[in-house]
Amino acid sequence: MFHRPHLDPSRSCIVSCALSGVVANRAQCPAIPYTPEEYAQEARRAYEAGAVSVHIHARSPDGVPSFAIEDYRNIRDAIVAQCPVIINFSTGAVGVSVEERVAYLRAVKPAVAALNMGSMNYAKYNAVKKKFVFDFLFPNPHAEIIAFVTAMREEKIRPEMECFDLGHVGSARVLADMGLVDAPFQLSLVMGVVGGIPNTTENLVHMANQLPDGAEWQVVGISHDQWRLCAAAGALGGNVRVGLEDNFYVTDGRMAASNGELVAKVVRMMRDQGRKIASVDEARVRLATTWT
Repeated sequence: MFHRPHLDPSRSCIVSCALSGVVANRAQCPAIPYTPEEYAQEARRAYEAGAVSVHIHARSPDGVPSFAIEDYRNIRDAIVAQCPVIINFSTGAVGVSVEERVAYLRAVKPAVAALNMGSMNYAKYNAVKKKFVFDFLFPNPHAEIIAFVTAMREEKIRPEMECFDLGHVGSARVLADMGLVDAPFQLSLVMGVVGGIPNTTENLVHMANQLPDGAEWQVVGISHDQWRLCAAAGALGGNVRVGLEDNFYVTDGRMAASNGELVAKVVRMMRDQGRKIASVDEARVRLATTWT
């Protein structure tokens, strides 16, 4: 009998998919969607494979990252015309004002929006070449976090608190104490970004043990270690996120042909552990979301 319900592996597993990200492009992975129609096709492939939620970084149709209301709206509309997934918008950015990012939340009103829970060095390192692929400061001061979560409350958008390190989980507890986030709390444990918490099973267990009882949490494993972390999260009773934002490869050396292929693999992994896969309707109840 589990006295901490968020660590109960008898719960069904909510599978999410991050369709594109903002850093990578088609030169690195040909399956990354650019146009609204391509986002919709990828969302449908993910949904048909078992995902109930899709995380969106918008792009203009030429593939350039976008924070424009029109691009977010067009992508959202194209996806909901294809499948009934829960829509989750990113709010993360460097050099883009809070006001500009809040504007598309208020205008389009996704069911869920990501809430980055702290500032950090954000980097990718190439161990073979002994140099950084990219390296920048990802600023998320508390004042901006509060501005985002206040707007989300006003628009009835559920915040998905993205925690890249253990201290970010502590900041989530502060928001709860301030009355700015309500149960059921949604938390994503993002592991493997250089500058954040290293992607070890031990660290995942430690982070999961710091979460409030009843939290809906998912692991977001970056790059090849994603599969090991998903397996561990499944055993711990957590939810999982996969997708081309986080990892291109189904196995070492074999790139995914679509987001759906990544979702299909993680669904098999969860079922092999005896986990059931949550339906969209079940996920909406557990995440306390509305339709969009």
